[in-house]
Amino acid sequence: MRAKLLNVFKASAIACAALGFSAWSAKSADLGLKVSPGAGVGSCSEIVLVCENGRQYPICPIAVSVAGELVTASLYTAPHRATYVRLVPMGVGYRYAGKGIWFDGLRENALLNFGNRSSVACTVSQS
Repeated sequence: MRAKLLNVFKASAIACAALGFSAWSAKSADLGLKVSPGAGVGSCSEIVLVCENGRQYPICPIAVSVAGELVTASLYTAPHRATYVRLVPMGVGYRYAGKGIWFDGLRENALLNFGNRSSVACTVSQS
């Protein structure tokens, strides 16, 4: 049984490598945005989406995993208007979704979607 499991693991690793993925090089940034250990929950100065439309959208952590990944947050689209977003499990990259808004990304590149009507390319800035 152990040999079968090992063969399945090896086959999966070979398939991933053929597709350009490495089972050993997955980084936490591929699974969700990383928050530094010193950042407190509710701090809005650490993560900001800097977008091509000239605007910046702060992200305020609400819940952070033990590994330091952002799980839920408030995404500020106006000075005093925030949308609750949560991490949605993805195969590669991350997605944070809320009511009528979501952003997808991989590492520092993200695409902020305002419903089905518009989207803007952004860069995740972490101080």
